[in-house]
Amino acid sequence: MKATGAALGPRTDSHGAPAVELRGISKNFGHVRAVRDVDLTIGHGEIVAFLGPNGAGKTSTIDMILGLSTPTAGEVRVLGMTARRAIQHGRVSAVLQTGGLLKDLTVVETARYVASLYHRGADVNAALHRAGIAGIADRMVGKCSGGEQQRLRFAMALLSDPDLLILDEPTTGMDVEGRRDFWSAIRADADRGRTILFATHYLEEADAYADRVVLIRKGEIVADGTSAQVKSLASGRTLRATLPGATPESLGAIPGADSVEVRGDTVLIHSGDADKVARHLLTETAAHDLEITSRGLEEAFLTLTSDTGTGEGQ
Repeated sequence: MKATGAALGPRTDSHGAPAVELRGISKNFGHVRAVRDVDLTIGHGEIVAFLGPNGAGKTSTIDMILGLSTPTAGEVRVLGMTARRAIQHGRVSAVLQTGGLLKDLTVVETARYVASLYHRGADVNAALHRAGIAGIADRMVGKCSGGEQQRLRFAMALLSDPDLLILDEPTTGMDVEGRRDFWSAIRADADRGRTILFATHYLEEADAYADRVVLIRKGEIVADGTSAQVKSLASGRTLRATLPGATPESLGAIPGADSVEVRGDTVLIHSGDADKVARHLLTETAAHDLEITSRGLEEAFLTLTSDTGTGEGQ
């Protein structure tokens, strides 16, 4: 997916207002509190990964940003105005994972139909080029692969030249090259000031491409920072070593070991005091080929969003 074609217009800063500003928002569904007093500010040109397990309140929060629902309490401001007003002005677009496509139309017919809904002219060819699907413009949507259909949704979202682009699992169905080219296009847009808020289950994408990672659990934000900052919140490191004959029982008494796993001749030990464990392994056992690594974003995600309970989010 090559990020080619005519460049779209420069982004605006809405007179200094943040791209997204959530002030103490809550969302209740009967007795269920899906979102709880969330405060979040996203600046222009940021790429923000919004992550959380199923039922954490992620979708409910995004729905309020898109003006699809109203908060039970608190205030949502998008580009200095209400969410619905920002949507009406074509300044916010969303790429959803499913739906929204008519399989009996061609790719270009679909894009032209959506473009006709906007008051100002939309450059269909530029959008198709940026989404990397100009070469299949005459293909029926029903004949497109899942990844190609997702690129079409991306092209449709670009037609209004939005200031804020919200992506839900944007690279589902794309191959490795398609995913890399997609994120290159997203980075180019962010460099021009477009704000990107995305949800994904590909945590390596959040790690590689997001300026900020926001984790939500049980309707509350539990981490907000760079990928490195979020990783640091999940304390401890993992030690990997070769130790033939080791068993979980024999390693369980190692000072400082929090958890132990044995995979053949390889042992994996997680510890908040990796130096102590390393000294023990190298002086008291026959362990060799020792490696010590910090936790990755996946481990941080699992640690910080565990114990989600039930019925706490949408």
